[in-house]
Amino acid sequence: MEHKSGFVNIIGNPNVGKSTIMNALVGEKISIITSKSQTTRHRILGIVNGDDFQIVYSDTPGVIKPNYKLQKTMVSYSEQALEDADILLYITDVYETTDKNEEFLEKVKNSKAPVILVVNKIDLSDQDTVLEMQDSWQKIMPNAEIILTSALTGFNIEKLLNSILDKLPIAPPYYPKDSLTDKTERFFVEEIIREKILLYYKKEIPYSVQAIVEEFHEDEKIIRMRAIIYVERESQKPIIIGNKGRAIKRVGIEARQDMEKFFGKQVHIELYVKVSKDWRNNDRQLTNFGYN
Repeated sequence: MEHKSGFVNIIGNPNVGKSTIMNALVGEKISIITSKSQTTRHRILGIVNGDDFQIVYSDTPGVIKPNYKLQKTMVSYSEQALEDADILLYITDVYETTDKNEEFLEKVKNSKAPVILVVNKIDLSDQDTVLEMQDSWQKIMPNAEIILTSALTGFNIEKLLNSILDKLPIAPPYYPKDSLTDKTERFFVEEIIREKILLYYKKEIPYSVQAIVEEFHEDEKIIRMRAIIYVERESQKPIIIGNKGRAIKRVGIEARQDMEKFFGKQVHIELYVKVSKDWRNNDRQLTNFGYN
């Protein structure tokens, strides 16, 4: 029996539901999801195995015009995804116009990999509008397969999976068959903390934050960890902590609840806040935080 394996790279603009599509295809919450743009900062792999196939999904940051070094690194992940893909999933939605990021879209059209263009969130529109949108995209991307989906409801996710399987090249598995992702447990703890900050803080605060796990000790029944929330300016520190520590306590409680579901055991976490001045433009700190 022939075995299929390949890298399916998920690309597109922010806020179109890339991470929701990724999680629906993987069947696990691998990428954090919020309504804010730039939620995904890293390139995150989600691995799905069958008896005769292995699909390595790669969720990349949304395509943006970079304003600082961290964003330049994020854009480079998307550029790299165009080069090493066996299949490209270009995600758009019912709100996005076909002329957004035309330069990047041109690179997608010129990719050697087969392209599946996914129009997400069709549950939020009407049939006539969606069909018009499908026709417009097909004219722009004549060689792409267009699939209409709603990741939230699961509509056409199975159809999307079958299309991916059809296009997957013959190859041995790239990762052990029991693998789910290439990221460490500490990485997912940091992402869960960052997700809560994205959800509960406003304006620039969520984008100025990086969570780092400094201690991680796992016993049979409990995981004990210590994490630092880094901000860029002294004025941001009291905002993260909140009045009498209420804000950071809320982050800790809700992050712990998600971690206990993720790990399947009790979690005890201590959160602290430190300042790392202008870390998003600091090459050494970006490397320390795992971005280079």
